[in-house]
Amino acid sequence: MINALRDDTVFHKLGGRFKFTALAQHRIRELMQGARPLVERNGRSDFEVAVQEIVEGKITLELPAPEEVKSRKDKSSSAD
Repeated sequence: MINALRDDTVFHKLGGRFKFTALAQHRIRELMQGARPLVERNGRSDFEVAVQEIVEGKITLELPAPEEVKSRKDKSSSAD
């Protein structure tokens, strides 16, 4: 599993190491809260499961469209 991270292909596919880390953290949090793993656990930790799910392409990073982000900011500004 760790060997898969030595190749930068996974990082490039997601858009960089920061995005990979953010996705892994989010997925680990979901697993800790009781989400079902998308790969066989086989005694692996939540971190290892999350990384394996990312490497296999079972989860991806979905970022909001720029218009959606702007809309959210406008709504929060008008709430003040």
